[in-house]
Amino acid sequence: MIRSLILFLLLVLNISPVSSQQYRKISTIYFQRGEKLTFRIAYHSALTGNLTAGTATLELTRDNKQIGGRDTFHAIGYGKTTGLIEVFYQIEERFESFFDESAMIPWYFTRQTRENKYIKNDNVTFRHKDRIAVSPKGVKSIPENVQDIISAFYYARTIDLTGVMPGKEFKLQYFLDDSVYLSKIRYMGRETVKTKLGKFSCLKIEPMVATGDVFDDSYPVKLWVTDDGNRIPILIESKLSVGSVRVELTSYAGLSNPFTFQVK
Repeated sequence: MIRSLILFLLLVLNISPVSSQQYRKISTIYFQRGEKLTFRIAYHSALTGNLTAGTATLELTRDNKQIGGRDTFHAIGYGKTTGLIEVFYQIEERFESFFDESAMIPWYFTRQTRENKYIKNDNVTFRHKDRIAVSPKGVKSIPENVQDIISAFYYARTIDLTGVMPGKEFKLQYFLDDSVYLSKIRYMGRETVKTKLGKFSCLKIEPMVATGDVFDDSYPVKLWVTDDGNRIPILIESKLSVGSVRVELTSYAGLSNPFTFQVK
């Protein structure tokens, strides 16, 4: 449950020089090094009522690691269960991504997951010039401009929505667990959202998720990001097979632009 929400809302690198390779160039005016977002995760069901289920953070560190002569962002996503939920179900996850500052493609990704007694660790080196991803399990082919799940969050914030009509979908490919997944992001228009931080003019987004034990619907998640120069998530709501989840921004720091679109 926690991981599915963190996906929206997360070293020695042996990579050949790629500075001569031609890559896309994407403007990153919506975020900068030093940005940190903190979220509260709440769960609701008829049986439990409202419960604080966990906390999550998404952070861009201030360091700039050069990989193959190219500047990178270092992003860290961290989440854990808290409170009464931990009596029955304990989750702690940490994702890290070093992704290209200009092309917004990942070079190195790590994951540490603990679910009760289950533990999973992973690391992936992306060699985009050769279209492969290298992990402890082997070598996999990857498409052009594939993301990891953390860099995908920051890339999605850069999508140009100028003149886009509600209902428009944007395709997104990401690499996780040695597989490439195709997802979509559906733009649903503008709405005003109220949280404990205030009222905000927002862009409403619906990301596609995989159906199964957790989700019955391909588009169960509603995500609202600020309609300003930051595009930060304010609120996430999702229906689950049992109950629902609400993720709310509780604090922020190091924003790239003023928080100008707060509704008084």
